[in-house]
Amino acid sequence: MARSLDGAAAIVLVLCVVFPGHCAYANKPSSHKAAFLQPHNAARAEVGVPNLSWNTTLAAYARDCELVHSRGPYGENISWGSTGRGWAAGDAVASWVKEKANYDCESNQCARRRKCGHYTQLVWAKTKKVGCAAVECDGGAGTFIICSYDPPGNVKGKAPYPRCGRYYEVAAVQ
Repeated sequence: MARSLDGAAAIVLVLCVVFPGHCAYANKPSSHKAAFLQPHNAARAEVGVPNLSWNTTLAAYARDCELVHSRGPYGENISWGSTGRGWAAGDAVASWVKEKANYDCESNQCARRRKCGHYTQLVWAKTKKVGCAAVECDGGAGTFIICSYDPPGNVKGKAPYPRCGRYYEVAAVQ
């Protein structure tokens, strides 16, 4: 599904009619706002970076049924859970936070053969806003949980927050 901020509901409706097996049924984003935001901000507090604020534009952008990174203008974490498990917003965020154990702050690298990029995006100090969505996809075969971040993190060669690796504070462009 192509992501669009204008007329997103119309696009979903058209896709549901044309491709019913790949229809996305978005949960109410407002009902999951705290479930997404609280664990993000708890992880960020642990490393001394400011809280994220919720952004409805990012939440709308996150409603997608393609379990691939969008390569769009935002940072992004994605997760998938099979049907029947009762996946919730906090499950995905908790799995991303667990990647902290795989991150070596001093070298600014993931442990060998381990992932940590979801975690570093989540705690990226320069990121200010987040918006997330949980959508049922492929006719209910699974739940995709996606969070979009602005500005994006995981900039090559940069550390996610002060006191790590080669973190440099860059003055805001006026």
